[in-house]
Amino acid sequence: MKFDIVVIGGGLVGASLLAALKGSGLKLALIETRQPAPLPVDDSWDARVYAISPGSVEFLQSCGVWQRMDPDRISPVHEMRVQGDDSAARIDFSAYESGVPELACIIENRQLQHAVWEALTEADNVQLFCPAQCDSLAWHESHVELTLSDGTVLQTALLVGADGVSSRVREQAGIQVDRHSYHQTGVVANFEVEQPHHHIARQWFRRDGILALLPLPGKRVSMVWSANTVLADELLTLSPGALCEQVGRAAEHAPGAMQLITPQRGFPLNFVQAKSLVKPRLALIGDAAHGIHPLAGQGVNLGLRDARELAHVLMQFDGLGDCGEFSLLRCYERNRREDILAMGWVTDGLQKLFGSEDAAIMRIRNLGLGITNRLPLLKNRLMRHALS
Repeated sequence: MKFDIVVIGGGLVGASLLAALKGSGLKLALIETRQPAPLPVDDSWDARVYAISPGSVEFLQSCGVWQRMDPDRISPVHEMRVQGDDSAARIDFSAYESGVPELACIIENRQLQHAVWEALTEADNVQLFCPAQCDSLAWHESHVELTLSDGTVLQTALLVGADGVSSRVREQAGIQVDRHSYHQTGVVANFEVEQPHHHIARQWFRRDGILALLPLPGKRVSMVWSANTVLADELLTLSPGALCEQVGRAAEHAPGAMQLITPQRGFPLNFVQAKSLVKPRLALIGDAAHGIHPLAGQGVNLGLRDARELAHVLMQFDGLGDCGEFSLLRCYERNRREDILAMGWVTDGLQKLFGSEDAAIMRIRNLGLGITNRLPLLKNRLMRHALS
């Protein structure tokens, strides 16, 4: 079977790329190892959530995905309040001051995944291989040949690796990465809370990690605690009552009484950056191309910007030639490199800055938060990039 583009990895970023291309004249395929889970019939919540930027919302709307979302499961963020490990150090961001309706929208992973896959199943030019495993890849001058575990052989002009931070596509292509561990675990859980959140996202830079509480619909919040390994191991074994008590203390009791509504889960945090995003007939997007610290909530938006840019480049040249042409892929890489490097540098630098126990650095970082909070032009410049 021959295709113009085959994407390996059916997560949000890989699937959204195909959703963006579903109106093109290209013949598309998606290979995913796991069948997407159906939405639950009850009103339970997914512990994993995304903070989707306005730019990403606009992209998902253009793909016909956002319109499929249940608005009752989406919570806008109107303000963000960031607290340093010194009670006097803080920085606040406001949608009103930034001139936008909201800074982000908080949405559950499974709700968004369901919507994008629903869009793909209705597309005439997308063939889904799921569940399926790609066993081998062979690069040729005119195409890439893929052999699936059931013996099916596919040929494609362009292969897109969207198979996560431990990408086998990236590995088989021989693309090297810069990688280091943060020695932290991202612990996530959702809570019912006593106090209304007023659509304010809160974040505390603590000496034992970074705690964020994100607003969910109603009087609910989603926690992302990037905790040092010892603390994370403790959090993951706490009873619901003990976890609520510890999170409440760390959040300075801002939520009031808390009740756990999803069991806590954890995932390791690492910095990963591919040294190249492309090679002949291959492009990497999403976590296959980069993995950053979640402190800014920008990992998924960075990946969606990859999908948006690659779709834009491919659509510009649709019907004009070979979509796997290396010069075309280099255009995608050039257009994405600055954004990826900048976001990686900022998140990595902030994690190291607030992870330091050096007294001088501790004073400098808290002073920096306070100074930035008093400079509206600098704050707005920071927000413009996060909103894209």
